[in-house]
Amino acid sequence: MLTQPTIDKLHALHLTAMAQAFEQQRGSAPHAELAFDDRFGLLVEAEWTAREQRRLTQRLRNARLRYQASLEDVDFTTPRGLSRDVVLSLGNGAWIRDHYNVLVTGPTGIGKSWLACAFVESACRHGFAATYVRAPRLLHELAVSRGDGSYPRLLAKLAKLDLLAIDDWLLAPLTDAERRDLLEVIEDRSERRSTLIASQLPPTAWHAAIGEPSVADAICDRLIHRAHKLTLKGPTMRDPETRRPGKGKS
Repeated sequence: MLTQPTIDKLHALHLTAMAQAFEQQRGSAPHAELAFDDRFGLLVEAEWTAREQRRLTQRLRNARLRYQASLEDVDFTTPRGLSRDVVLSLGNGAWIRDHYNVLVTGPTGIGKSWLACAFVESACRHGFAATYVRAPRLLHELAVSRGDGSYPRLLAKLAKLDLLAIDDWLLAPLTDAERRDLLEVIEDRSERRSTLIASQLPPTAWHAAIGEPSVADAICDRLIHRAHKLTLKGPTMRDPETRRPGKGKS
């Protein structure tokens, strides 16, 4: 049998990784000793792995991570109230499958943004669609979309994400339009998708920071009651004296 037409057809079917693995097998004596089922299984595995890697690359690109962070690199040696067991248990992604939220709070420089990116990166590796965004940027995008008519599409896009990580939550006072935009985003996700919030303010201060009582009630109720809370404390991680050589990244 002529092998080149077979290889050409695999490429035409967009089975590029399988075609490459087939070519590698042809010149391999150990592969020649394998049964047909085993060799075919290796070809399928090569194609599946390549496609999964492409999907992961695309998910990470869509995640718009601020930091190249991972939970494996979290610094648990610096005292800041961060439990290794809790963080690594959240790393299995079960909270996302169960549509729970994660609230990361603490002073500036303590590593909230880095940790948020690490959770998003972990979600992507578990096959979830996830995105990191700073609250000011999210509010700007929502305001622009209302002006150009893309508001419903943007809300639908945000609602489909398995995990939406919002950093710098309530960093500045909200306008009435911003409060209502946040309510729309959070309402669409409540008990359907997971949201991660990173904020300098503790959850007990969110109600007052949001401003309008009825909107604040609705937002806080949807975020806080089905949430894992990580409260960080201690000196800034940006201080060289705090971050000694040999410690984790954040």
